[in-house]
Amino acid sequence: MTIIPEQKTPPTNAWVASIAAVFDPVFARLEQWANLVERYGARPGSVAERAELDPLVERLVIRAFADSDGTVIGAGFVSAPHFLGWHLAWWLGGQNAASPRLPADGIRHLETLEDPLDENFRDYTALEWWRVPAETGRRHITGPYVDYLCTDEYTLTLTLPVYRGVELIGVVGIDLSVDEIERDLVPLLGTDAVAVTVINASGRVVVSTDTHLATGALLRLPGLTRLLADPAPTDAAVGLHGAHTFQWCGRTGLAVVAGPAADRAPD
Repeated sequence: MTIIPEQKTPPTNAWVASIAAVFDPVFARLEQWANLVERYGARPGSVAERAELDPLVERLVIRAFADSDGTVIGAGFVSAPHFLGWHLAWWLGGQNAASPRLPADGIRHLETLEDPLDENFRDYTALEWWRVPAETGRRHITGPYVDYLCTDEYTLTLTLPVYRGVELIGVVGIDLSVDEIERDLVPLLGTDAVAVTVINASGRVVVSTDTHLATGALLRLPGLTRLLADPAPTDAAVGLHGAHTFQWCGRTGLAVVAGPAADRAPD
């Protein structure tokens, strides 16, 4: 792994800061939510009930929608099956495709099948947005993916595990519209000389200034898979194939790749 000399490295620190400015505040909000739900679940001598927890979560979600300018399209708490059963305290915003009848500032609760014996029931604990934070105990970004359950649009789901002591009792999460993120972020990444691409930990494109790279496409560059799998990722920019550089974006779980656009990339 070759460290790119500072004078030859594109201004990745500025790009990393722009990316972190989008995602770090969302995770900070989720950490506040997790703390509140943890305190609720840890009350001595009390039994957690949906009728009490759901209004608490709904109040948090309403503020998130109000503050997001359309970027937040879904949010809430998803219970571990042993805590509140198969329950999603999850709300959708009025501006997404799954809720066209709502006013722009309205939200609605997501209705889901919670009976595991129903033939259409889906075990959400097997899905990435639950499984990864449950296994790692850390924040996670899932996507971009088309969310056919909630919004029918490209989505990033940010989730954080919630505990009662050492016991996992659920995850808190926020769905973000990739279209809205792209609108806000791409102008901060754009340069005439360098194509800048934000990818997830699987190498899929979140947003890119390269018009040849579509959201959700797998970025293929020699050495990229090895860097993404590095158990001890560096915060410094490192060299990739040709003139490309790679850098993790702090604790977001995303990385930025800079270099020639796809149609000019070396063979």
